[in-house]
Amino acid sequence: MTDPAADGCLDDLVRTHIALHPDFPNPGVLFRDITPLLADAAALRAVIRHWTTLLPEGIEYVVGTEARGFVLGAPLAYELGAGFVPARKAGKLPGTPAGLSYDLEYGSARIEIPEHALPAGGRTLLVDDLLATGGTAAATLELTRRFDVELLGASFLIELAGLGGREKLPGVPLTAVWTLDA
Repeated sequence: MTDPAADGCLDDLVRTHIALHPDFPNPGVLFRDITPLLADAAALRAVIRHWTTLLPEGIEYVVGTEARGFVLGAPLAYELGAGFVPARKAGKLPGTPAGLSYDLEYGSARIEIPEHALPAGGRTLLVDDLLATGGTAAATLELTRRFDVELLGASFLIELAGLGGREKLPGVPLTAVWTLDA
């Protein structure tokens, strides 16, 4: 597949490779499912390669948020020649991981990073599939900063405009492959 940005088909990929599920997981929510994109090797490769063109240079570590941030962050790190560090749900990492509890719209959660995964000063990028209200992204950002890294930004496959996610990450350079109306 050619570069989707170069030949204008990037927007076609979002229409044909992101499934919409109304009222999931709660009434009134329109869930964007990236499974069709993940299942199409050529489309996924094209999106990952295009995504790398949107990012700053010199990234040494990609922190991907569970679970779709793993699926997208690992190939992104590979393309960038960077290491990949998982930010996991509580209780999934061995040892004594660094952790942070935070509130969501409909509950609370805890995110953890392996305690020695990020060296101080490491040039780091946060990655996830979706920026909506920003709660998980803000918590991952705060936890990552505890490692005293050089945070280069946060990047998302999809940003849902108008839900306030961007405002929860003040001063952080943000990129998104697609920005969609919520």
